[in-house]
Amino acid sequence: MPASYSTNMRFKFPALALVVEAVIIILYAFFITYDDGANSRLALNDTKSPDPFYKIYPSFQDVHVMIFVGFGFLMTFLKRYGFSSVGFNLLIAAFGLQWGTLMQGWLHHFEDGVIKVNIFSLINADFSTAVVLISFGAVLGKTSPIQLLIMTLLEITIFACNEHLVTGILKVKDVGASMTIHAFGAYFGLAVTRVLYRPGLQDGHENEGSVYHSDLFAMIGTLFLWMFWPSFNSAIVENPDGQYRAIINTYYSLAACVLTAYALSSLLDKKGKLDMVHIQNATLAGGVAAGTSADMMIYPYGSLLIGFIAGIISTVGFKYLTPILASKLNIHDTCGVHNLHGMPGILGGVAGIIAAAMASQQLYGKGLILTFPEARTPIVQAGYQAAGLGASLAVALIGGIITGFILRIPFWGQPPDQNCFDDQIYWEVPDGKPEHEDLLSSEHGKQKTNAEP
Repeated sequence: MPASYSTNMRFKFPALALVVEAVIIILYAFFITYDDGANSRLALNDTKSPDPFYKIYPSFQDVHVMIFVGFGFLMTFLKRYGFSSVGFNLLIAAFGLQWGTLMQGWLHHFEDGVIKVNIFSLINADFSTAVVLISFGAVLGKTSPIQLLIMTLLEITIFACNEHLVTGILKVKDVGASMTIHAFGAYFGLAVTRVLYRPGLQDGHENEGSVYHSDLFAMIGTLFLWMFWPSFNSAIVENPDGQYRAIINTYYSLAACVLTAYALSSLLDKKGKLDMVHIQNATLAGGVAAGTSADMMIYPYGSLLIGFIAGIISTVGFKYLTPILASKLNIHDTCGVHNLHGMPGILGGVAGIIAAAMASQQLYGKGLILTFPEARTPIVQAGYQAAGLGASLAVALIGGIITGFILRIPFWGQPPDQNCFDDQIYWEVPDGKPEHEDLLSSEHGKQKTNAEP
C-alpha cells in the first residue's frame, strides 16, 4: 500500500544536503589540513616512525564498525523500518563525522589558523556521530531525513561545546565517554522526543513492533557493538597502562552485564521467558557504564560489579520505566535509549566519581600524577567528576529542548502519525511490503499458539 502522505522530499532534502556539503567543502579548504605525519613536504625531513598511526588504526577500525554497522543494525528491530534504520544511520554518520571534525578541531586543535587532522581526529569524529545516533534511537520512526540532518548539525555543535567544557575546562576524566557521549546523547534525544510528542501515538502504532527476522537483524548490531566496545572505551587513552586497563575493565563489565541481563529478563517474565528487547540492548549497558572509569584502577571485580548493576538497571528500565515515561511524562522513547545509554551513562559517571575519590598513591604509584590533572587530590577530582556529570545532563536537556522546538517547524516534512515507522514514505520499497513478512508472522504466531495452552 503506497504512502498516503507526501513530505515534498524531492527538492527540500537534496537542496539541504547539497548546500550543507558545499559549505563543509569550503570550510575544509580554509581550515583542514594533514597532520605532519601525513604531509609529504614534512615527511621527507622527518625521521620519526609512523608507529603511532598504525598502533591506533585497529582501534579506529573497531569504532568505525560500531558506528556504521553496530548502531545501524541495532535499530532494525522495527518490522517495516529496516531501510530507514540502516540508511538514515549512514546518512547521519557520514554528515556527522565531517561536521564533528570541524567542531572538535576548532575547540581542541586550532593552531595557526588551521586544524591538523590525524588518526585521533578520525576517532573523535566518529565519537561525535555516536552522540547523534544515540539520540536518533529516541526519535526513530517519527522524523524525516531533513529533521535528522538539522538535528545532527545542532547536536554535534552543542556536544562539542559541552565536551570542551567538561574535558577541556573542568578536566574531567571520561575516556569512554559515559557522561559526554552516552548520557548526553540519551537525554538530548529524550528532550527532543518530548518536544516532538505526538498524542496520536500514545496508544501505540501498528508498525511499532518487530517480527522474527527484524529482531534477528537487530542482534547483528548488538554483537558487533558488544565485541568492539573495549576499543571504544580505550581508543583515546593516552598512557599505555591506562589503555590496557580500559580494555580489561570493559571486557569484564560487558561479560557480567550479559549474565545479569539474561537473568533479569527471565525473572521479570511471568513465564520465565527471555525478551529479545532486553537481550539486544541491556547486554550492552556494561560497556556504557564502564566508560568513565575504564582506565582507572578499579580492578576486574570492580568492572564485574559495574556490569552487574548496569544489567539490572537497564533490564528493569525496559520492563517498567519506559512505559511510565510514555504514559506519565509523554516521552516516547522508540529504542529505549534511556535504559541503554541514559541510566548506564549516569551509573558510569557515578562510578568515575567513586573511583576518583578512592584513588591513592598506593594504587597508582607515580602514575597518580598522570591520572589526575594539575596535581589535584582524589577528593577534588571527584568533585570535578560530579560537576562534569551535572553539566552534561543540564546541557543535554536544554540543548535537546531547543533543538526539539526547531524541529517542530512544519517545513521539515515530518511524517504524519499514520506513516510513522514505515519505510515507504521515504524509500522505494521493492514490491511494497515483503510477502514473506505476513507468513513469518503468522507461522510464528501459530507456533506460539500451539506451544502454549
